[in-house]
This record gives sequence, C-alpha cells and structure tokens, in this order.
Amino acid sequence: MSYASLKNQIAVVTGGLSGIGLEATIKLLKNGAKVLVGDITAEEKVESVLDTIKKRSGSNNVRFVRTDVSDYAANKNLVDQAVKQFGDLNLVFANAGIGQVAPAHEIPYEQLERIVNVNLNGVFSLNKEAITYWINNGKTGNIVNTGSFLSFVGDYGLSHYCASKAGVKLLTQTLAIEYAAKGIRVNSVNPGYTDTPILKDVPKETRELLISRHPIGRLGTPQEIANAVIFLLSDQATFINGTSLLVDGGYTAQ
Repeated sequence: MSYASLKNQIAVVTGGLSGIGLEATIKLLKNGAKVLVGDITAEEKVESVLDTIKKRSGSNNVRFVRTDVSDYAANKNLVDQAVKQFGDLNLVFANAGIGQVAPAHEIPYEQLERIVNVNLNGVFSLNKEAITYWINNGKTGNIVNTGSFLSFVGDYGLSHYCASKAGVKLLTQTLAIEYAAKGIRVNSVNPGYTDTPILKDVPKETRELLISRHPIGRLGTPQEIANAVIFLLSDQATFINGTSLLVDGGYTAQ
C-alpha cells in the first residue's frame, strides 16, 4: 500500500540501519519521504547499509548522523540536522532500543542505567526536542515510538527492559493528550518477538520457545512492524492518537 501523504515529508528515524528501523526507513523513502537516520552502527558498516537502503527504496533522499540516543544532545542534534539538511521536520520514529536478559538480582546497575537511558530516556529526549521545534515554529507533527508487547506484560529476566518499555507506553499516552490540541499526534507500535538482529544470537531452543508463545505460530518480521509504523505516520491514521498498537501475533491476547 502506498501513502501519498508521506511524499516530501521530513522524517527522523533512530535505529534506522537495522531491523524494524531499517524497514521503516525504506518504506518512508518509497513513499516519497526524506529521511534522516540516527544510528550507533559501527562507522565501517554505515556506507554499505546506506547503499542498500538507496537501492531497495529507489531514493537518494536519506542522510545519516551517528547517534547515541542515550545522549540528550545527540537527540537535539537530530532535530537540528533534519531542519538543516532537509529544511523542516514533520515525522519522528523514535525506534532505537537495546535489550539483554538477566534476573533482576544479577543486573549490574550500569546495565540497568544503559537500558533505561536508551529505551526510555532516548525516546523522551527525541520526542521533547521534536515537539519543542513544532511548538516554537507553529507547526504540527507526528511521532511514533517503539514500545513492546512487554510494555503490557512481564517476562522472565527482562525486568529492566519491561520497565523501560512500559515507560514508553505511558510517555506516549501522556504526550498525546498534552499536545493533541496543537495538532501533534503521538502513538507507539508494540511488537511481539520479532526476527531482528537482537535475536540473532538466541539459541535454537530459546527461539523455538519464543515462537511457541505466539498463537500465530511464528515470530514477527521487521517488515510487518514497519507496516504498522508507516500507517500511524500517514494521514490514514489522523484520528489515532495516544494509541499503543500491539503487533504481536496474538501474544498478549492469551
């Protein structure tokens, strides 16, 4: 499906060089948007991924800024660079996230801090800076944040991850009601276990267990999650605001 409303829209996507962010970036470009990607991917891999993005999307309207979203200034820089390089900012997909499995009593504080700083504080920072730009310039805008089905339910060994993603859910809802009257929409997409690089090192038996937990009988694909993201960013979703959209193969319906 194509979305005409995305043509010439300026988007920032974090974590846009792999997984869900990569597929969302490509779909935005295919629909005529211009995309600034913020990612922490190793420098030697960036050009190769950008070439892949351009070939798959058929568009050269993509730029890259190396970004650690846990750094507040880096999120501000993304907004500033979007305006500098493309002239405006219309859309934000705050997607960058990390995860690691460990029982709560074994989690080093530094690991907890890193998870929260990336998954929650990074999302908050980019949302805040984008909203500030729109408010200060009398503009409207549209944000999609990446939460998780673990924004809704817990899971073993993921207390720090679940807490960070639950924060994204309520952040999304609160910003949505605060800024709806300004023409700013804020929603989140909440994937089930998805076949992304985060799961590449998972043992076969663990992978099979994760698959078995989804009534649909498989993991999600990055393309499927990106489809939901693009819908929420488009004018097909103009009456959707403050929603935490589950794309989880029925996991949380059980």
